[in-house]
Amino acid sequence: MYGVGDVGFFDRVAPLYDLAMPPADGEALAAGLDHATRPIERLLDVGGGSGRAAAALTGPEITVVDASVGMLSRARRGRGLAGLVADAGRLPFQDASVDAVTVVDAFHHLPDQDAALAEAARVLASGGALVVRDFNPDHPLGRLLVAGEHAIGMESRFRPPSELAAAMDDAGLDPRIVDRGFGYTVVGVRR
Repeated sequence: MYGVGDVGFFDRVAPLYDLAMPPADGEALAAGLDHATRPIERLLDVGGGSGRAAAALTGPEITVVDASVGMLSRARRGRGLAGLVADAGRLPFQDASVDAVTVVDAFHHLPDQDAALAEAARVLASGGALVVRDFNPDHPLGRLLVAGEHAIGMESRFRPPSELAAAMDDAGLDPRIVDRGFGYTVVGVRR
C-alpha cells in the first residue's frame, strides 16, 4: 500500500513522527557499539529517518541515510545532522569506509534485508560494528506490532534475534545478541 520500504508512509508522517515516538535508547546503542574492536569515528545511521537514533549518540561523525526525503529533511533541518537519501541495499559509500552502522527501529521496513546486511558489511572497516535494534515478532507485544503494521498496509518483515544473528553471520559479520525482549539488539562485528 505504501510502496517499497513503506517510504510513502514515512514521507506522510514525517512532520509528526518525533512527537509520537519516544527518544532512541542511547544506552542500548552504546552497549552495542562497545562490541566494535576499532575506534568509532565515522558512523552511518541507516534507515535513520528524522535522526532520532543519531541524536542519542555522541562522539562520532554521523551521517543519516534514509530513503524517505520527508524524514531525512527532519534530520537535517530539525537536528542539523548530515543526511543522504539512499537505499540501504545500495549504500553510496566506499568499501571499509566507516567504523559503525546503526539501524534502529527500521530493519523490519527494509525491502531487501539481506542486501542491507551485505552492504553494511561491505562499508564497515575490519572490527567495525553493525548495531541493529528492532522488535521481536515472537514476543507478545511484537505480535501486536506485526499485526498493527500489516493492518495499516505496511510491508514490514520482522525477524527474531536469532534469525537476524544467523543472517549477519551469512553476511560476514560475527554476530552477538546483546539483549532480548520486545525490543532487542543484535550486533555484527566485521571480521
